[in-house]
Amino acid sequence: MTDQTAAAQVPVDSPLKTLLTGAQMLFVAFGALVLVPLLTGLDPSVALFTAGVGTLVFHGITRVTVPVFLASSFAFIAPIQGSVANFGIPATMGGLMAAGLVYVVISQAVRMKGTVWLHRLLPPVVVGPVIMVIGLALAPVAVSMATGETSDNIDYGPAILLSMVSLLVTLVLAVFGRGLLRLVPIMGGIVTGYALALAMGLVDFSPVHEAAWLSIPAFTAPSFHWAAILFMIPVAIAPAVEHIGDMVAIGSVTGKNYLDKPGLHRTLLGDGVATSMAALFGGPPNTTYSEVTGAVTLTRAFNPVIMVVAACFAIGLAFVAKLGALLQTIPGPVMGGIMTLLFGSIAVIGMNTLVRAGHSLTAPRNLVVVSLILVFGIGGMQFGGGQFTLQGVSLAALVGILLNWLLPDEEEQH
Repeated sequence: MTDQTAAAQVPVDSPLKTLLTGAQMLFVAFGALVLVPLLTGLDPSVALFTAGVGTLVFHGITRVTVPVFLASSFAFIAPIQGSVANFGIPATMGGLMAAGLVYVVISQAVRMKGTVWLHRLLPPVVVGPVIMVIGLALAPVAVSMATGETSDNIDYGPAILLSMVSLLVTLVLAVFGRGLLRLVPIMGGIVTGYALALAMGLVDFSPVHEAAWLSIPAFTAPSFHWAAILFMIPVAIAPAVEHIGDMVAIGSVTGKNYLDKPGLHRTLLGDGVATSMAALFGGPPNTTYSEVTGAVTLTRAFNPVIMVVAACFAIGLAFVAKLGALLQTIPGPVMGGIMTLLFGSIAVIGMNTLVRAGHSLTAPRNLVVVSLILVFGIGGMQFGGGQFTLQGVSLAALVGILLNWLLPDEEEQH
């Protein structure tokens, strides 16, 4: 489809249809959007606000050309949990602002030098296992939530029932769902698990009764500490590389090349500025959203204005305090059941990155790089101490980049 044809089609949509489609896009993104703040201890109302504003920032930078909605990135869940535990929420936000600036730097390097250097610095043999670490490092958290270990008022038996029912509904919708249902498996799992928890009398509504109908979200200003910044910066690498795949995917759906127009440097810049802006208010990082790509594929809603409408809906909902309080009453085991699938699927995406590259993983060089990234990242290896501890995803990414840089290519070895 040519740009002229697409432009000619845009006015055909009535304002009412655009509003309804925008609301539907937010509904598709909603389950995963609020999952990140609920898992990391951040405020879901703030996350709604920053997702909306971040999307508007992205569309401002890309001149409303790409049909994407920005929201919380799963890649940051483990690092945010670790950083909040070690440094607190304000310092974590400072680290996330710095991570957003890494996107900005990468975007300018792409603008000047293209993407060849990025693929050379971060080939699949590095990016794949780092994404696997992001998923697998969270596995114990998912299991402890699913079994009720993190819930004071829910015993093992009811917790397992809640988590497994939520998981079952999520996977049934993901595998067997048709149409819109297939795009909202997380939402379906949460709603079913929540309904079961209500029937079992395990939901405490006191926070909802105490909350006002309308109020300003509980914004948190960032503070800046070197340790938190150094902890968070390497984490930005995997989502930045993944962003290229997202742009190619949405381009293949709409029949346009977004790497050329508006240009990868602009879309990366949009992600980076949106992430830093989110941290300024106390929200999780923003990135392009695979659920929304699926919704665009299904509904053929190629008009980027629809995403602007979804962003405005998100900002409006952020000020409904009772909604934020209601989201926080979702029992831990319900989230835990869904997380077992979610974090496993992140690891599979990393595995798929390796498989698609077609490299032999038993070749000595690749074996060393992948093995050390996985064991250092998942096994709990750490360097330094006190405020300057390098561990988890950050350490795994750094080890992978250094090994890939230092070890000779297979061609050079023969």
